Amino acid sequence: MKLVTSLTSPFARKVRIVLAEKNIACEIVVDIPWSADTTVPQFNPLGKVPVLLRDDGSTLFDSRVIVEYLEQLKPWPMIIPVDEAQLIAVKRWEALADGISDAAATIFLERKRPSAQQSQEWIDRQLDKIERGLQAMNDDLGLHAYCVNGTYSLADIAVGSALGYLDFRFSDLQWRERFPALARLAEVLAQRASFAATVPVA
Repeated sequence: MKLVTSLTSPFARKVRIVLAEKNIACEIVVDIPWSADTTVPQFNPLGKVPVLLRDDGSTLFDSRVIVEYLEQLKPWPMIIPVDEAQLIAVKRWEALADGISDAAATIFLERKRPSAQQSQEWIDRQLDKIERGLQAMNDDLGLHAYCVNGTYSLADIAVGSALGYLDFRFSDLQWRERFPALARLAEVLAQRASFAATVPVA
């Protein structure tokens, strides 16, 4: 298998962490989707990463779909609970974390446009999403060790990937000072080999 990806994408990082946690061999193919010479649209008509190229020649895209496939491919260690209530809880956390990542990526791309074409109103809307999302996650996490049922799962992987992207692209947000529960979780996750090996790089 091959994973077509950017080394800065929080969605791709989520998949790379899952690959590492499950010890699944996968070649990493770096391709920046907004570069003029990108080949990403050949594999994903939406032109987004990550894209998983399977050995049979088929492709999977969207990080949530890829993670579901990897969980089926190698169920252990389990990152998506079987229990229905816990499964829904994990997916809710993933949706919230991915939403923060999406808002942050939207700001990054907006700021790449010529300054005269940028919309500060649009940027502010995305910043509000990030702020509300962080507050909700911090409140829900509280004093719990991990996001769902005190057990490391995809929820923590998604949250950690989103927080890592904020550190990488938006260090001025200084979210750790305002969201101590998330800061504590981020420190715990940073000690895992899968997170240490996938820190975003320019």
